[in-house]
Amino acid sequence: MTRLALEQVTDFGDFTKGKDLKEFLKRAYSNISSQNCLSDVRLSPDGRHIHVIVRQPKSGLMTYDKYQRAHLLQCQKHIDLVLTRNVPIVDVLYVSQSSKPEDGASVLGVIFENGKVEFWKFLECGSGWRLLQTVDLCNSPRAKVVSVSMCQNFIIWCEERPPSENSSAVCSNFRFCICKKTVEVNNDGGVSLGHVKIALHNNPQYMTISSGDLVYLLPDTQVKSLMGVSKVFLAWSPEHDTFKVHSASSCTLMKSSSKESDFKRLVSDCIGLISTINPSDIRGFSPAGCGDLLLLLSTGWVCIMKKDGSLCNIYKLPDNCLSASGSQNSLNIYNDTLALTIGRTLFLIDTKCGLELERISLKTEGLLFVNSHDSHSPQMLSESGLFVVTRRPKPALTPSEDSSALLIEAVFEEACKYYQQRSLSSTQLTVEKLKKGGMFQAPISLADILKDYLNNQKTKPGEKHSSGQERLMSSLESELRSLVLLEDIKTSMVKASEKDLENYCESLVQQEICRLLGGELEKENLQYLNGIFQQFPTYSWHGIQSVLHLRCNGEGSLSSKAPAELWKIILSPVQPTANFAHCNGQQKHTAVNLPVFELLCHSIFKFQPSWLPRFLELAQQQAGTSSSWNYGVKESSESVPLYKRAMTVLPCKGTYQHLEVELLLCSERPNAIMQALRILIEQGQWERVTQVAERFCRQSPLLNKEIFSTLLCEVSQRRDLDPYLDLLWTLCPEDMTVTSILNTVLKNIPGSTKNSGPFEAQGSQVTIGLLKPLLQKVLQRESKPNQRYVDILQSPTIPPLTPPRQPKGLSRNTERDAELQEAKQKSSSGSQMTSRTGLV
Repeated sequence: MTRLALEQVTDFGDFTKGKDLKEFLKRAYSNISSQNCLSDVRLSPDGRHIHVIVRQPKSGLMTYDKYQRAHLLQCQKHIDLVLTRNVPIVDVLYVSQSSKPEDGASVLGVIFENGKVEFWKFLECGSGWRLLQTVDLCNSPRAKVVSVSMCQNFIIWCEERPPSENSSAVCSNFRFCICKKTVEVNNDGGVSLGHVKIALHNNPQYMTISSGDLVYLLPDTQVKSLMGVSKVFLAWSPEHDTFKVHSASSCTLMKSSSKESDFKRLVSDCIGLISTINPSDIRGFSPAGCGDLLLLLSTGWVCIMKKDGSLCNIYKLPDNCLSASGSQNSLNIYNDTLALTIGRTLFLIDTKCGLELERISLKTEGLLFVNSHDSHSPQMLSESGLFVVTRRPKPALTPSEDSSALLIEAVFEEACKYYQQRSLSSTQLTVEKLKKGGMFQAPISLADILKDYLNNQKTKPGEKHSSGQERLMSSLESELRSLVLLEDIKTSMVKASEKDLENYCESLVQQEICRLLGGELEKENLQYLNGIFQQFPTYSWHGIQSVLHLRCNGEGSLSSKAPAELWKIILSPVQPTANFAHCNGQQKHTAVNLPVFELLCHSIFKFQPSWLPRFLELAQQQAGTSSSWNYGVKESSESVPLYKRAMTVLPCKGTYQHLEVELLLCSERPNAIMQALRILIEQGQWERVTQVAERFCRQSPLLNKEIFSTLLCEVSQRRDLDPYLDLLWTLCPEDMTVTSILNTVLKNIPGSTKNSGPFEAQGSQVTIGLLKPLLQKVLQRESKPNQRYVDILQSPTIPPLTPPRQPKGLSRNTERDAELQEAKQKSSSGSQMTSRTGLV
């Protein structure tokens, strides 16, 4: 195993006139702006020349050069790079010889603001820097260069044209153009330039960043652009003259245009889409090669814009890291390692999985750069000197000679403590009694297994044991290995140096957290775990991520590969003996020993607060996967909802109300949702209020009615929800009537002021015109037949006709006549039957 470390380069070589690198950097940093010092430092591709652009009080260029051969310093005369004009410098570029790009004999081009370019060449065998020629980059003498870059054999620059007399303020923001010109270094050292070609005109001010065969045009953050064009940036291929419009949001590739030279026509088809997106601000950028662009967003995400337009997230910085460290940042990719400096902290990230490899504290801010001779190692330049990131092998954890004896002794001590707690006798149990008495066989057997395991590590791999012993060792392999490793770490910490002690301490904390969470947590173990989190908060945070295998994907959700048994221990109910204090209606732990779930929430809130709602969602998913954990819905002292337990880590001052709202919404409980809705209403976040209402009104009719009634009360009292009334009326429940709506409005309508007129310009009263769409909708719904009673409503409306009534005395005669009529009909069947009937 290896670790990354930052080492200072002491053998940087000999320099011009014996100047010391630290003295040069100290003098250079004192002459450049403290707010933008990193952007004014340039290094050559081979790392031999350091250039510092001086802008105030007088423009100039400070250069620091490295000689590869020391005897050349014995020359009597060395010429430094001294500019021939006192004009602000835009940037410096290195142009390599096209026929021999690997030779490293590059020409330095110094681009001035007025469009002039001075080409210099460094001659180590000669007298140092020599001016080759001075050329004009722009055609117009009134043009002004604002940014420049080098892409393949093209010089790309953004040029500001002078405004016309009739141009308005809006047009003055779009008076820039993107130009290109071919450049070639001849074999004799001369530089040949081609003709100027305008690739894009009528565009805002852009910064040009070259990456592979593409040039990215990023809006200048210091210039306020109109019409929302700062939300997008362009990718341009100088070879094919094609443009693509990108954005630092989910919809990255917005439009592709072939050979479109007018900026307004280029983005005209995207205006509707631009107005709907709200991308994050770009705080830092760096070319990643092969046409990719590395971006640092205001949200804290470090992502890479691929050549095809896809945006891939790599790493999420801790919350408030950018705001706390200021605007100084630098980032670069070295193979599979992302190096990022934020203020005085250097982050080293694995780009494959987004895992943080190292976090190194710096004395001063640093500038990362890529050395063409060693492009795999991150290199950094700061006021303290030149540094390079190296890989150091972690010290091997070799078991000491007496490790087996210490392990066996620890087994008997733990067993003695275990049996003493469960013994009813007052006699003190000692290790000697356990070894000699033979009363308890478990520690003796475990000690023999440990002896055999440690002896087997020293035997040859070809030797085999009996089948029963092999099965026993294979079943206990993982536990024995972790036990031996833990003891080796403890032993190595005693003999470790100060440099290696930090690594041992982090490994020990991770092993202890894994061991404690691997079994039942008793009172003493829980107290021990609380002590670890209090004494080593950073190592505990790293241990949590390792034990739970926590990973944050690009969408912001958390994933964990921890087994269900581990989650069962983490989500165990709060102990009934724990003490609580109430703060703003929330329960706060006053006990010293926090449960495991609260410990994890505290650590997440301290180091990554934005993960807390996602961790609650993950915990609720794990709690719902097993019905045997018995997490009842009914609250009690032993089963407090997880969202309430997570909210105990929030401070009482209400500084993190946005986290409180997220936790309440993640619970998906009606009372919590209504509490979150009221907080958003108090804060006046009306757009978020409507989003929450639209999302949760679909859960249940009762919650829908409560949310709608609450928002209807707000509509009656204020006019902040007027832009969202169309959406609000669609959430009206089925059982709401016109009467109930008017009653709610009348109960909550504010009292009118004495001096208010009949037609107030800015009144807060609700009007019938605002309620008209809702009332019409409800009236139409009331006029339609309810589908529940369709079968009843479709029955005939006219009752059936009643039979004719007769007097009561004639009823018997009528019956007798009916019987006689029936007998006559039957007599027609035969004469014999008729005669008998007549006799009767």
